Amino acid sequence: MLETKVKAFLRRHLFALENRKVVVGVSGGPDSLALLHYLIKQREKSNLTIVAAHVDHMFRGQESFDDALFVQKFCVEFGVAFEMTQVNVPQIMETEGKSAETAAREVRYQFYQQVMEKYDCTYLALGHHGDDQMETVLMRLTRGSTGMARAGIPFSRPFAGGMLFRPFLCLTKAEIEDYCERHGLAPRIDQTNLETVYTRNRFRHQIIPFLKKENPQAHEHFQRFSEDLQADEKYLQELTVQQMNKVMKNRTEQQMTIDIERFSAMPSPLQRRGIQLILNYLYKESADILSAVHIDDVFYLIQHGGPSGKLDFPKGLTVNRSYNELIFQFFKPSSKEYYVEIAEPGSVILPNGFRINIIMGNQIHPANHIHTALFDADLVKWPLIIRTRKNGDRMTLKGMKGSKKLKDIFIDQKIPLEDRNTWPVITDRDNCILWLPGLKKSSYEGMETTSLPHIQLTYEKE
Repeated sequence: MLETKVKAFLRRHLFALENRKVVVGVSGGPDSLALLHYLIKQREKSNLTIVAAHVDHMFRGQESFDDALFVQKFCVEFGVAFEMTQVNVPQIMETEGKSAETAAREVRYQFYQQVMEKYDCTYLALGHHGDDQMETVLMRLTRGSTGMARAGIPFSRPFAGGMLFRPFLCLTKAEIEDYCERHGLAPRIDQTNLETVYTRNRFRHQIIPFLKKENPQAHEHFQRFSEDLQADEKYLQELTVQQMNKVMKNRTEQQMTIDIERFSAMPSPLQRRGIQLILNYLYKESADILSAVHIDDVFYLIQHGGPSGKLDFPKGLTVNRSYNELIFQFFKPSSKEYYVEIAEPGSVILPNGFRINIIMGNQIHPANHIHTALFDADLVKWPLIIRTRKNGDRMTLKGMKGSKKLKDIFIDQKIPLEDRNTWPVITDRDNCILWLPGLKKSSYEGMETTSLPHIQLTYEKE
């Protein structure tokens, strides 16, 4: 009996119906109608408050509107509060480029949340069943989903400040249809559920019957598999968060940077979950648009990509390797060129967030520091120029013969690719490079005599 199985299932999940205020998503089909009827039967003895919520997705014109009228009539008959909305999902699909399933699901859950808030309900009940679970697990495994996504449909999860739960995951479609027949329910049948143009329907009508023939109780094994995987995944994710906190170097809403050496020292199962956590965080949702292949690409970039490399992911996310850093970001680093002439001592704030200070005097003492440079005033040809690098830039290095390309200096110093295009280069009016702040000093740097005024340049964070 359905009632007995559901009661045992709820007890196993330590879930009590007593004194709950529940919104029930009702399409009018067998699953949701049976769920609504089941909860109505529990209403008096469990002190349940029930609100039915229906969304007309406007896929089937008058037929889908008739579904709404059917659910409304059913609710009036049983004294259940009823709320409905009509949303032109086909139009949303066209304007936003979303699939039918994604667009419909999003508008449903938005409406469910609105109804929960209106009636001050803290629970949302949905009619997903064991066959749905089998379809979902198989579809996601076939697609190559990773992490928690492979576990399928959870029995419960937080939603809209309350809890979403699915009491029918222990049942088969056939058991629900039998329940409808026993109680004289005449649910609406959506003919699009029979069309094999939809991926889920192909799994539903071609694969699930075969598995059920092999083992009529297969849905129970899938449900156990789902719950075990969810429990294991939750524990591993807790360990992953602890480890990832040790390897993070930078985190914003649009960017995350990790230390590759520390990350590579983590256990392999935690590494994969660490990448998944980063992607979920940056995408602001479960990264269902990605698959295991994307994570494999990240690992290839780490292990075989050389000192630098780049991956392009969906929706504009890039993954850049720069020496021992791996940078996930949704924005492209600034490559804006700048060119500033300075005809006298003063201060300049640069686009990269640093400041160049220039002073001149007779009482300046040498400073052996990469962020400070000192020149004899009579050797400097004003104006000084602060600019970004150019192709072919070379400079003579202090203590060395000959000159060296700026490109090679950046590589030797392991400067990230995204920083090179905004790094300041200081030259005189003849385009002779005097200083690469914070990195290298030219052969012109130093005090030839102590009797003349000197010019001191400093490079510091604004």
